[in-house]
Amino acid sequence: MVDRVRRLLAAVAMVVTAALVVTTGPAAQPAGAHRAAPKTPPAGVDITGVGLAEPLRLRTDTAPTHVVAVIDQVSWFGRTGEAKGPKAADLGPKYTIVVLAGDVAKQTFDLYPLAKGGPRAFRPAKQPDQHKTTAGWFLGRLTMSETLRAAGVPLERQLDTVTGGVGGGERTLSDDVLNPGRDIDDAIAELQRLLLLNVGVMLVITLGLAGIALLVRRRTR
Repeated sequence: MVDRVRRLLAAVAMVVTAALVVTTGPAAQPAGAHRAAPKTPPAGVDITGVGLAEPLRLRTDTAPTHVVAVIDQVSWFGRTGEAKGPKAADLGPKYTIVVLAGDVAKQTFDLYPLAKGGPRAFRPAKQPDQHKTTAGWFLGRLTMSETLRAAGVPLERQLDTVTGGVGGGERTLSDDVLNPGRDIDDAIAELQRLLLLNVGVMLVITLGLAGIALLVRRRTR
């Protein structure tokens, strides 16, 4: 079962890589240039950057889930992005990923998962396979930091709500709010107060009805 899932993820990674290269690669062959499509080589990703002493090499035969997840961070970019990105001081640590088909580098991107205002990505105009593209900045997915961390990049875990648009920033919920034990204690205390209030109201109503009944009884004698 595990082998079957790995083969499926590897196939997905190959398809995603092929689609990524096609959407940003050179123009299609002119009509009449018919030839058999070569077999798609297995996909892979190399990651370098802050905290990595040597490149992190991910391949579909050993880490298909991580390969697909990392490629998914950049596979949706359009042909053009923003010409100007954030200030260098606001970008945070940079991680360069190189998308490979087999042993051949096809594309490269610079990822900034902790940038202020949200994760950012930069696509250089110069690409490894020499195809023409336009340099541009793109807003990254909110999952960028966790995806890289899961793949082996030394980043702190990002689980709670963050400020700064679509990514990066600081915690907006305090430790007290995130403490489930305190929430339960508060809920129990509130329930106790509500029960006491209900009991008090019932006593007042009961005493009131008893008083009215006694008054009516005296007047009817």
